[in-house]
Amino acid sequence: MPRIILASNNAHKITELAAILAQHQIDLQVVPLRDLGDDIPEIIEDGQTFEENALKKVMAIAPLAPDDFVLADDSGLTVDALNGEPGVYSARYAGDHDDAANIDKVLAKLGDNPDRIAHFHSVLVLAGPGRDNLVAKGQVTGVMTHERHGEGGFGYDPIFWVPGFNKTFAELTAAEKNQVSHRGLALQDLVAQLPNWLKGASHD
Repeated sequence: MPRIILASNNAHKITELAAILAQHQIDLQVVPLRDLGDDIPEIIEDGQTFEENALKKVMAIAPLAPDDFVLADDSGLTVDALNGEPGVYSARYAGDHDDAANIDKVLAKLGDNPDRIAHFHSVLVLAGPGRDNLVAKGQVTGVMTHERHGEGGFGYDPIFWVPGFNKTFAELTAAEKNQVSHRGLALQDLVAQLPNWLKGASHD
């Protein structure tokens, strides 16, 4: 079975992505980045957009696995009242992958501001032997709560309220979240494009 290398060791992302691929019966063996060994270069995510950062990850990893597919994602939260912050800095807004501190910073900066519209974005870039990169995107709009709700999910999930469910992402089941999440929507976009992409090779 062909392998798809996820350019991430984030256990939450790996579980989430693997579940969605399985749900769509994509016949690729999902392999986390660490399975490639110890020679993985440090990837500096200094892009100005989510797509730039996802592309950086793919370009760094693809040469290490020339016969495999490599899937990278970059995702984050933008809050309208904070001029699009935290954006590409979502994971390290207040500290390096410190979810609690990041949430506290967003809530503190928002204060009692009534404008609490926010968006989760996900960009996926898939590379494969002899093919152009495939780019897929997903976005979901919600509302920042005033306090945390729910125990599930990760990142900003406990303060991102989804109108359609009247719950935060952290209160949804994994299956519910995968239906409506930015990463779920990006993967649906990816899956829709995948059959044709797998058939054709790059002619560049």
